Amino acid sequence: MHEYSIAYDIYATARKAALEHQAIHVKRIFIDIGEMAMVNPDQVEFLFHAIAEEDPLFKGVTLKTHTISPEVKCTCGYEGTTLYVCPVCGALPELTKGKEVFVSNIEVEVE
Repeated sequence: MHEYSIAYDIYATARKAALEHQAIHVKRIFIDIGEMAMVNPDQVEFLFHAIAEEDPLFKGVTLKTHTISPEVKCTCGYEGTTLYVCPVCGALPELTKGKEVFVSNIEVEVE
């Protein structure tokens, strides 16, 4: 279950950034999740809240997820969204976008 490690990494990343900026509260965390990342956003959110529930810095924090659509590039020059067979040459294109999972923004409150 890699959702747990993703949730923990989100927590650790947000905590580190908040402490570096002398935050007193983390309000929102924005996460981009690629459609092809094979990650369940609901499970990530549930596990994140389970990890962060004892940390007063995260009291009432919300996670906002944004889904990244997949994009591909083929050696023939095709770039687009047709995933498994290049519509130009019939080859298997390379996935260039849509597998990522990352924290794109953290909203904090400072004194």
